[in-house]
Amino acid sequence: MLSQHERCQLAERLAREAGALGLGYFSDLETLQVDRKGHQDLVSEADRALEQHIRSGIEAAFPQDAILGEEDGFAEGKSEYVWVIDPIDGTANFVSGIPAWTVVIALVENSRVMAGFIYEPAMDIMYTAYDGEGAFRNSLRMSVAASADIMTGSIAVGFSNRSKQGFIETLVASVVAEGGVFFRNASGALSLAYVADGRLIGYSEDHMNAWDYLAGQLMVREAGGCVETQDLETVLPHGGRVVAAAPGVFERLVMLTEHAMG
Repeated sequence: MLSQHERCQLAERLAREAGALGLGYFSDLETLQVDRKGHQDLVSEADRALEQHIRSGIEAAFPQDAILGEEDGFAEGKSEYVWVIDPIDGTANFVSGIPAWTVVIALVENSRVMAGFIYEPAMDIMYTAYDGEGAFRNSLRMSVAASADIMTGSIAVGFSNRSKQGFIETLVASVVAEGGVFFRNASGALSLAYVADGRLIGYSEDHMNAWDYLAGQLMVREAGGCVETQDLETVLPHGGRVVAAAPGVFERLVMLTEHAMG
């Protein structure tokens, strides 16, 4: 549909514009205002400014669409579309001067993720995915790794203040015990993009917010990987568990994740 195509074009443009805006803040961290939302949960003036830029662009072009963003919450709409936004995924990295942070936008239509955009400004890499049409890194098609077991690559792990106590310790120990290697870069969206691109063989986290993972989850699926089936009506407001991996690794990673969750 033309309207969906136009939305995808806008999403990519806004992600790039927000990334450029973020780089401006990133180059002047000494003056950046940072607040704490909770334990190991930070928000900066850059997060707020980037989300406002994206929201303003959507509202101007498609005022009937709903918007769900990490910083400003949910704004109801009258169309079948919901934009799901994380202005800076990896804020802890951002405020510490570590360039592993991304701008994330997912486009949902009638409770189905139709497109996802993860922009890595420091590297000028745009990861995209379109339902039924594939996943791409700067327009080059991505494919998940051909790994047949955990011993043949790195598993990304995620945790936050929402994680069950002991989850990450058990998961990491299980991955290592099976001859695997664990990886964490504090940006779940970027890690999922790496899984889609075959750089990592899987990702596991016991709870993520929708804005952190819907775009990346679509990328993994469109790149030939496996993801868990979820009810979008539930995960949009509440988030959920995320396990995504190459087909040869997925079932085992689900088992290890369930064991770690108790």
